[in-house]
Amino acid sequence: MANILVVDDELGIRDLLWEILNDEGHTVEVAENAAQARTARLRERPDLVLLDIWMPDTDGVTLLKEWSTTGLLTMPVIMMSGHATIDTAVAATKIGAQAFLEKPITLQKLLKAVEQGLVKASQRKPALSVPGLGQSSPEPAPELASLVPQIPAADAGPQAQQNFKLDKPLREARDEFEKAYFEYHLARENGSMTRVAEKTGLERTHLYRKLKQLGVDLTRGKRNVP
Repeated sequence: MANILVVDDELGIRDLLWEILNDEGHTVEVAENAAQARTARLRERPDLVLLDIWMPDTDGVTLLKEWSTTGLLTMPVIMMSGHATIDTAVAATKIGAQAFLEKPITLQKLLKAVEQGLVKASQRKPALSVPGLGQSSPEPAPELASLVPQIPAADAGPQAQQNFKLDKPLREARDEFEKAYFEYHLARENGSMTRVAEKTGLERTHLYRKLKQLGVDLTRGKRNVP
């Protein structure tokens, strides 16, 4: 996938964006100020940058202008802020920002902006490949007959074949089925918690709690899918 640099002075936002983008399969570098961002920019050469406007040492617009004037603005930059005015957003866009995201950032807007930014990056760098971006494979609808005693699927690896003992108490049998169900979707979605949440209709926080309760190995899908 892509190398993404997240620049924000708030630890909670850095961690959240790292988690979401890492789940999407990207390599994510974080920086808490402009000084760290400059170092990361030269070391990692990111494909895209998420840049906060209001930071204590050097604000994001100033850093964006610095990159632009020194020839370092070779990647799409998405600005972020919870307090910026329209004038600030317009100014950043004129300097070269790809887009502007207002905090709190919704998951849908974040992923859409990143997708569009990476499309721009691929146009700038023809050699850059972003496999599977914006694509999804059709998933067959499950049938009740396939749930007892097996969950068959030809293309989803070992998670697709499960035998369940029906002489167990209902709670134990249900937990076994739910664990197999989530492992199946983790394998299909290459370990992406974001896509599994969408497929299963669960909110991400609820999904994390459920997987932890069931003892699901969250790295299993990423290891099993080539």
